[in-house]
Amino acid sequence: MKEQLQERLRHHCTAEGLTLDRADPRQWFVDGPRERVRDFAAAMVTEGARYVVSMGYDEIARNGTLGLVHSFAFDREGLFLHFRTNAPAADPSFESITPDIPNAGWSEREYMDLLGLKFSGHPKPKRLVLADDWPEGIYPLRKEVPHDLVPPAAEDVAYQLEQGPPGTTTIPIGPYHPCLHEPEHFAVYVDGETIKGCDYRGFMTHRGIEKLCTTAVSYNEVPYIAERICGICGTVHATAYSQAVERAAGIRIPRRAEFIRTMMLEIERIHSHLLWLGVAGHLIGFDTVFMQAWRVREQIMWLCERLTGNRKTYGMVQIGGVRRDVTPEIREDILGVIGQVEKELLVIRKAIQNDSSIHRRTKGVGTLSHEEAVRWSLVGPVARARGVDIDVRRDHPYAAYDEVRFEVPVFTGCDAWSTLQVRMIETFEAIRIIRQVLEKMPGGPILFEFQDPIAPGLHAMSAVEAPRGESTHYIITGENNRAERWRVRAPTYPNLQAVPLMLLDEQFADFPIIVGSIDPCFSCTDRVGVVNARSGGYSVMTRFELEALGRRKGESV
Repeated sequence: MKEQLQERLRHHCTAEGLTLDRADPRQWFVDGPRERVRDFAAAMVTEGARYVVSMGYDEIARNGTLGLVHSFAFDREGLFLHFRTNAPAADPSFESITPDIPNAGWSEREYMDLLGLKFSGHPKPKRLVLADDWPEGIYPLRKEVPHDLVPPAAEDVAYQLEQGPPGTTTIPIGPYHPCLHEPEHFAVYVDGETIKGCDYRGFMTHRGIEKLCTTAVSYNEVPYIAERICGICGTVHATAYSQAVERAAGIRIPRRAEFIRTMMLEIERIHSHLLWLGVAGHLIGFDTVFMQAWRVREQIMWLCERLTGNRKTYGMVQIGGVRRDVTPEIREDILGVIGQVEKELLVIRKAIQNDSSIHRRTKGVGTLSHEEAVRWSLVGPVARARGVDIDVRRDHPYAAYDEVRFEVPVFTGCDAWSTLQVRMIETFEAIRIIRQVLEKMPGGPILFEFQDPIAPGLHAMSAVEAPRGESTHYIITGENNRAERWRVRAPTYPNLQAVPLMLLDEQFADFPIIVGSIDPCFSCTDRVGVVNARSGGYSVMTRFELEALGRRKGESV
């Protein structure tokens, strides 16, 4: 099957006059004119490809163009395929692939904002990443724009939400809301208690990490910044970035380091799934689950502190390997902790499986069909709960996952309950993987120290299975010991785009657990939306106004 697909792809590229680079057997690069973008993307979907992400980049100084990459995955064949094209900076227009691949919508909107690209036929060409008061004509990812630019702000500028269906009432949720643990804004359109649609506005304080790390930070410093992309999945992002650089530069790290990375990734998976389980219990009003899950989770955080010196943001992964070894003493400590966690988690699992109130709040809630999950390119537990059998650890092995055995749980309930089951089983599988890693871990060094500079202009992508799903990092190597371009796509990025479908025709009371079921990871915000209870008027409060408000004492607002 793999050979047949590869032959079809080669034939397709030859017939269309496209250039095919197969130097890396696990990642192919196809170069072609921008006029072929939509047809090529549609052909890949027809061949069974899963859309991964898109990336734009600035090559104006080099050849006067702006580049675009669309990435696809053939998971059963273990192959990533990247279509690269460009357009003159004076006319950076491409045909949108969003009408055929809805999950490409955010990627295209992102590069409308950040690079000034244009996508004809895009169904919703609204601002996505940039703040509402960002001036027109300044595109932050262009090389001419400094990373620390602070343009003048405009007051009383608000995002224009979509108009709700006729006869519905709009209920704003966020940016701050008791059921949301990070800031984001949903406008939920309800008819009585039934949700008939919603609009979303996020990216409220886009931190510009990708820009910073291609202008002011060297290769070896980025893993420690990448760890801070997500409060839980730090090792995921540090590993994904490091693997992308290593793949581009042709660096093979010591095998022992690959085993240690695998161990840390699975410890992080246990931590994340226990955290989510507690939050999910809290969202449906079952705080016993919250307290028990977080009590067990605390043992993992203590273990991580003994392993790395930190309860979180471990600083373990760097390009070429890892910073700390696993001693015989810490090995026994790890085995003892995961054994105790497994024992206590079995008790929690039994309680959850037999609890009728949890069943009522999660079964048949947040439903999304298998077909829609495939169409929207969902990843991780959200996809596996809807019958989509994908897992990067198995399909595109990295680190030491080629030497460990584990099951990928797949359910077909297509709801929040199935998502809970997937995460629960994955926690036990993570414990199983850690035991195998400690048993099979080879001796030897833990770091390959390379001295030669990395050649510029090399492309590579790395994918890591985060607890929330596939996380990808795309690298273009550059001059001055830093990347020319770095593109991060966390798993929430594709999954969040399908939330409006998951909410459709559900009860408003189930909104928290439906959104929470994808385990969303949002960025922080420095502003708040204000609704005047008397007049109903809406305004945007700046950070300075919010600070001044907080300093007032004894005043009612």
